[in-house]
Amino acid sequence: MQITETVSEGLRREYKVVIAASDLDQRLTGKIAEIKPRISLKGFRPGKAPLSYLKKTFGKSMMGEIVEAAVTEASQKAVTDNALKVAFPPRVEPVGEVQQVIDGKADLEFRVIVDLMPEFALTDVSQLKVERLVSEVTDTDVDDSVKRLAEQVRTFSPRPEGHAAENGDTILLDFVGRVDGEEFSGGKAEDFALVLGSGQLVTGFEDQLVGAKAGEARDVTITFPADYPEASLAGKEGVFAVTVKEVKAPDPLVIDEELAKKLGFDSLGTLKERVRDQLKREFTAASRLHLKRRILDALDAVHSFSLPPTMVEGEFNAIWRQVEAELKREGKTAEDEGKSEEDLKKEYHEISERRVRLGLVLARIGEQNGLTVGADEVQRAITTRARQFPGQEQQVFEYYARNAQAQAEIRAPIFEEKVVDFIAELAQITDRPVDRATLFLDPDDAAEKLKGE
Repeated sequence: MQITETVSEGLRREYKVVIAASDLDQRLTGKIAEIKPRISLKGFRPGKAPLSYLKKTFGKSMMGEIVEAAVTEASQKAVTDNALKVAFPPRVEPVGEVQQVIDGKADLEFRVIVDLMPEFALTDVSQLKVERLVSEVTDTDVDDSVKRLAEQVRTFSPRPEGHAAENGDTILLDFVGRVDGEEFSGGKAEDFALVLGSGQLVTGFEDQLVGAKAGEARDVTITFPADYPEASLAGKEGVFAVTVKEVKAPDPLVIDEELAKKLGFDSLGTLKERVRDQLKREFTAASRLHLKRRILDALDAVHSFSLPPTMVEGEFNAIWRQVEAELKREGKTAEDEGKSEEDLKKEYHEISERRVRLGLVLARIGEQNGLTVGADEVQRAITTRARQFPGQEQQVFEYYARNAQAQAEIRAPIFEEKVVDFIAELAQITDRPVDRATLFLDPDDAAEKLKGE
């Protein structure tokens, strides 16, 4: 076996491996000699068939396994002999015709391609300076939330006969939708309750029913959005034959002890306490989301090192598949986003590099500080995932039980959260009070908004 390094550039190493046909033949002879005593063939006593006959009979079928084992052995030898710390299992690319090798007419030759883990120095996370956005839950926030709860259980009373429907009214209707004169799936309903102005149906539908009266029939014409989930309807005009059966007006919104009891609480005070507690949890979660983003930004800013090419390309390919699927679903192209495909790919390639870099940094911090994810934590996460599929929980558990990669995908975000929490305990964090609206912005949008302040 000859192993020769052919490429040594950055984190990429490549090796040319040649295993002589005579070596493979010797391995085949040894393998057949090993199993010969157990072989029983017609015309021969057990274990007495000639070696040459056995090689002719079983050689080609066995040679495939021998070649596979030789490739694995050589790949591992290239790694161990050179003390390589690999980022991925070595990739193997054959040179020449494999069938020729199996037939014993050629040496086995292939390339072993290895991506190395980068060496880099971790920053002292206690020196990271990070800003955390915070906001206090006010009485107004609590009152607004209680009001929204009251609206969810609000009652409606019939309008007087002949009274036209107004925004905020509930109407009961039957409708049949048609495109190009033909009914379409999902475009028909009976006794459908609709709150006018709620935005529950396609844009323009509800507006055309303001002013309708009980017993009235009218046609509603709308144009389905270009990004409508049902592609066969996207961008097309639809006509709905609507019959209004009932018009109800909202009853006065009363926030009192009766409302609290209707919602399952013993008093209005208790209801407000529970609402405040829930809002505090939501505010804390939003604050942590911003903190996590600032921590990751800070880590990215102080770490710069070469990245394993295969790791970056794998991350990019996964992201780009999602982007292409989304563009296809919406019937758009990169140009519709105001960028060329080349520019869009460049942007997502940079995102891929950031993700890989931060993944390596977080993994190193976790490793150095003994942070791990226990089997019980993984199981709890799987249980949570299973609950999202009522009636299919067992199938979900079985899927994760037999799929190591799926378990790894569950474990990764748990580990990331642990490392972020660890860093948050050590970093120099400054709280920055913001209003509720800013706190619940996307981290990028919040950063842009606060940039000039």
